[in-house]
Amino acid sequence: MKNNILSCKFNIDTACVEVKLTDGSMVSIDCIAVENEYANNMYETSEFDFLICNEPINYVEMLLSGKIES
Repeated sequence: MKNNILSCKFNIDTACVEVKLTDGSMVSIDCIAVENEYANNMYETSEFDFLICNEPINYVEMLLSGKIES
């Protein structure tokens, strides 16, 4: 999936990670909704926040590949 991503950045105004793909489409991931669904405690929330701010492409890869559930 990493090869399909052109750009990836966190938009603090919308609390979304915005991803532009090679086919021209754009995906906006609502980070608050993801945290509400998958984070079970404040430590997991902190891990998501770190990825969103410091490694957004890894965050997106984790979501799109389905690895977030494990």
